[in-house]
Amino acid sequence: MISLLFLGVSLVGAAFSASSLIQVRRLWYFTFPYFMGAWLTSELALHHIAWQAAATIGFVAFGALEQWQGVLGLVITFASWGALLIAHRRAGHAGPILSQVLDDPEFQPLPKIPVSRLTNPFSMKLPGVEHVRDIAYCDVQADDKGRRNLLDVIKPAAPGENRPVLLHIHGGGWVIGEKEQQGQPLMNYMASRGWVCVASNYRLSPKATFPAHIIDVKRAIAWIQANIREHGGDPSFICIAGGSAGGHLSSLAALTPNDPAFQPGFEDVDTKIAAAVPFYGVYDFLDRHEIRGSMSMKPMLERMVLKCSPEESRDVWENASPIARVSDQAPSFFVIHGTHDSLVFIEEARVFVDALREKSKNPVHYAEIPGAQHAFEIFNSRRSERTVEAVGGFLERVYRER
Repeated sequence: MISLLFLGVSLVGAAFSASSLIQVRRLWYFTFPYFMGAWLTSELALHHIAWQAAATIGFVAFGALEQWQGVLGLVITFASWGALLIAHRRAGHAGPILSQVLDDPEFQPLPKIPVSRLTNPFSMKLPGVEHVRDIAYCDVQADDKGRRNLLDVIKPAAPGENRPVLLHIHGGGWVIGEKEQQGQPLMNYMASRGWVCVASNYRLSPKATFPAHIIDVKRAIAWIQANIREHGGDPSFICIAGGSAGGHLSSLAALTPNDPAFQPGFEDVDTKIAAAVPFYGVYDFLDRHEIRGSMSMKPMLERMVLKCSPEESRDVWENASPIARVSDQAPSFFVIHGTHDSLVFIEEARVFVDALREKSKNPVHYAEIPGAQHAFEIFNSRRSERTVEAVGGFLERVYRER
């Protein structure tokens, strides 16, 4: 019995290990379970080796190798560890690729990532960084399900003034997500380097209907313009970042400065953005290049977010798509996407980058992170640490060149 159980556990571990290497995108109802396994395993490969090793020692101690099933389980476990070591090594490729993309002689990544950052991936806060929680950036709106009008400020603990500002917008498919859950490695890193960072909530669907989401992002920018000096920030230099739905909203905010349709009641506030860093964003609600095919987001967007069809209100869908808002006035962009993203396909980022490079007068950097899944940078890992460093290098270069 113990041998058979060990074989079963070994097969589960091997499935996790395989998911970290194999790119699968069209699994329909099984996409999210696959994504969860692939995401956590590819970013925490050595942690998976540790739990598999602990399980193996326990099973062997209880006699799992006395039957052939247990021996087979051991062979599978060794193969699983090999796959995890490959995944770990591939994560290390992010650093050189990001450095090459930036091509900035002043960008100096750490020669070695601190071990403490990798062994404790969910410990985000850095020394000398202060967090101010739950500041209201606007009044509670009628379609606010609660706490959606709040933001956090992450800043250097030491006093200062006229520091550059980074606003981070969380993801979650426009229907879930909290400001505390995403962007923490990036914001803590930037705060440790003298930036003032803001993490903002926004109204969520299905209770809220687009453009409520982007209006709230603009309201957060308006709050920064009016209040960030109290926290040592410079309201004349605001950058924006976000992942997934936050990648969509951060891109859209950067490409629609002072658009009165997205600033009802505060049309006179300057919402111009200096630079944008969207991670694995959704850039085209209309999927005009037919990238997603049978995995289309259209039914969900139509039912829950936009609450209209593109046939009925194509202008709404166009205005909500960052790719349709690209112009020669676009700010500097650093677009980042994982090659193995199973939720938002990398081809969408490539098309968006092509559109930016065709029209924008400002620099457009683009990095494809080998083996990276969706949400790869929301906690500490070998890959996310190098990505955060590179984003910091990009933002600081934009600030220097202002």
